[in-house]
Amino acid sequence: MIWDDNDDIRLIECRNDRREIQHALDECREERRPYVFVTNTMNIKPLHRLLVPVTMLEEEVYKAEICTYLARKTGAHIILLKAHDYGSHAQQNVNRIVTHIKGVMERAEVEISYEVVEARKDSFSLIREASERQRDFQHDLLILTASRDYGLDDILFGPPERHAIRRALVPVMLVNPRED
Repeated sequence: MIWDDNDDIRLIECRNDRREIQHALDECREERRPYVFVTNTMNIKPLHRLLVPVTMLEEEVYKAEICTYLARKTGAHIILLKAHDYGSHAQQNVNRIVTHIKGVMERAEVEISYEVVEARKDSFSLIREASERQRDFQHDLLILTASRDYGLDDILFGPPERHAIRRALVPVMLVNPRED
């Protein structure tokens, strides 16, 4: 594992092992900056496409700043995977992210390409769908929001982000939900 407290993004390199990934996730629970998991089974390529699943949770909007920054600096295309929910919270989160992207494009006078794709599954299964449909989106980085708290099912079976990291073919960036 690589730990450096002076960087804006933490890079975590580990084997695709359940215990090793969970140990790193536990160590990053209080992390304020985004962190990227790279395992020995992932393909590391230049960033051309970013997959950003968007659920109904309000902390999903935090990913807007990160994906916009990465897209601006690398010229990557952003794919916003909107959960197929009955309510409007996921759509509102997508709208807020798109508003942020358009605001950055206007202020920085750059073009950021993005698209919104409707997922097949709801907010509770969206991370699983994102990790299962990797070949459909041909992305180079998956950006997820880490679980707020671990419930009983997360303790017994593991959190969804651990399952996504284990299945991922590309690096996975996690953003912890913030209370401010």
